Amino acid sequence: MIREATPDDVPVILAMIGELAAYERAPEAAQATEAQLKEALFGPQPAAFALIAEDGDAPVGFALWFRNFSTWTGTHGVYLEDLYVRPEARGGGHGKALLAALAKICVARGYERFEWSVLDWNEPSIGFYRSIGAQPMDEWTVFRLTGKALHNLADASRVNGA
Repeated sequence: MIREATPDDVPVILAMIGELAAYERAPEAAQATEAQLKEALFGPQPAAFALIAEDGDAPVGFALWFRNFSTWTGTHGVYLEDLYVRPEARGGGHGKALLAALAKICVARGYERFEWSVLDWNEPSIGFYRSIGAQPMDEWTVFRLTGKALHNLADASRVNGA
């Protein structure tokens, strides 16, 4: 049911990323290309990894993740960037199987944290995550620097000699 992604999976992963973006009410935000995804997942220095959920021979979901690091535990962890199961396959255990496969990676490698973000309006996912024992990190707020603000900060650091 769950397997590691291969380069041949890049088109279907990219399609599911688009489906996920539409579900999350931001279809225009999914701008990655097949070439970028192939390089990130299978290039000489992979930046991310992916698992595929299958029903028979048909890919029905994916999990895309990367390693992070905790200075508090002194160990790596897994950050789940995307978890998606196609609507027709939901309720079939694919999402839980993807999460279990990632938990197994954490345990096998001595990683002490497995983390991800969820939109606050996504009650079905929040309920699912709570049902498997995941705890919300309510005291934390995610910040993101992108676009013009990112470039402005980068330019400011050059002015100050950084």
